[in-house]
Amino acid sequence: MEPKQSKSIPSSERQPSHATGLSSLAAAIRARVKGAVYEPADAGFAGEAAAFNTSVVHETDVVVAAASADDVAETVRIARESGVKVSVQATGHGAIAPLEGGILISTRALQGVSVDPATRVATIAGGSPFAPVVAAAAEHGLAPIGGSSTTVGVVGYLVGGGLGPLARSHGFSSDYIEGMTVVTGTGEVLDVDADRHADLFWALRGGKSGLGIVTSLRLRLAELPALYGGSIYFDEPNIEQALRGWIDWTSASGAADGSGAADTSDPLMTTSIAIIKFPPLDVIPAPLRGRRLLALRVAYPGDVKEGERLTGALRALAPIHLDGARALPPTEIAKVHNDPAQPTPSWVRGLMMTHVDQDFASVFLRNFGAGTDSPFIAAEVRHVAGATRQDVAEGSAVGGRGAAFTLGLVGANPALFEKMPAAFAQLTEDVRPWTAAETNINFMVRPTSPAHYATAWPGDTFARLAEVRRRYDPDGVFNPNAGY
Repeated sequence: MEPKQSKSIPSSERQPSHATGLSSLAAAIRARVKGAVYEPADAGFAGEAAAFNTSVVHETDVVVAAASADDVAETVRIARESGVKVSVQATGHGAIAPLEGGILISTRALQGVSVDPATRVATIAGGSPFAPVVAAAAEHGLAPIGGSSTTVGVVGYLVGGGLGPLARSHGFSSDYIEGMTVVTGTGEVLDVDADRHADLFWALRGGKSGLGIVTSLRLRLAELPALYGGSIYFDEPNIEQALRGWIDWTSASGAADGSGAADTSDPLMTTSIAIIKFPPLDVIPAPLRGRRLLALRVAYPGDVKEGERLTGALRALAPIHLDGARALPPTEIAKVHNDPAQPTPSWVRGLMMTHVDQDFASVFLRNFGAGTDSPFIAAEVRHVAGATRQDVAEGSAVGGRGAAFTLGLVGANPALFEKMPAAFAQLTEDVRPWTAAETNINFMVRPTSPAHYATAWPGDTFARLAEVRRRYDPDGVFNPNAGY
């Protein structure tokens, strides 16, 4: 049976949602969906709209707690009929700014994972985080190629590309998507893959928002029988020595900038460093509490003894404060980065780098090293390249394949948030010689302008994404900068 479509109202005849009347909009949705529908005055509104970033409080006209793909489709049809914008949120890790007006579709109730061990493919409901996928896959000796946190939503992470702890060995996480069920801007429910609606499938592997709402996803799993990983911490007096040593160890200064030096670090080993100012809170382990430390993260998806051998060179960089690198069950991959597992206030920005060298180290230390007074709680550099440079055979919309490193900043103190835009802008200028012209939408986090937004993809990819958005959302129902 063909999916139902709503009749499009010309944009010149549309009325904003407040003119239509919030109650009538909510009533129209309630009459056609099974999930709960909340208006701002309703007791359940705040909980359903809540984001993982607790400093973001959405103020949409309506929140729809979708109970099925049909609920998503019906809501999109009503929005199209009414001329109202639609945003989507699953776990809310992607929430970076408050949404105002329109409809927020919450997919967090769409939960469930099933694994076919014969094909090594997991079918994942659209609101699921990675944790249940990791657990279900492990029962068959398999693992998803996910991000640093298992509380992050699968769909939101993957449709932006996804660079996790196994980036160098396994590439972008979106490369493992086999197919999706998607609700388009016309309210159609489509199954998309390399053969069906291939243009939309191409776009959703890296194109992020404004393309459709993914209600189910099929993800190819990887064999991961062993994992060596974790964090090695260096105390403040040894931060500079450890950072400069790690940069030499990566030997990637010419990997992307044409200077000729080769990336000689092991292609299976993914590493990153983060200078972290741990707050003096009781919830922080005593060896970390109240200290500024450099955390050197390692992840080696292979023989544990080889992982330990490779890590030996990193342990020798400087005196170690705390050593947390060891053989890990693949189900504990989140311990490599130890990202917060509970909602917290945050201010996050990032960009991608062509290379890093000792001059970059000097700039980084001047901003975040010993004795500095940055408003950010953490400044991170990840070594990627390796398998991330290789696109899937049929192509994808992922941006940032040419970069060798990522640079990310995290703020956690709301009292300092107002200082962070200027601090990030200054850092952006400071690191310009190492900054890639093209970045990735997940690491960009929040575009500052249309021109900045366009740099999340190569120019031809950005143009093609615009065409796909027009094709599957001809009336602009979806908010292109708000999703997941």
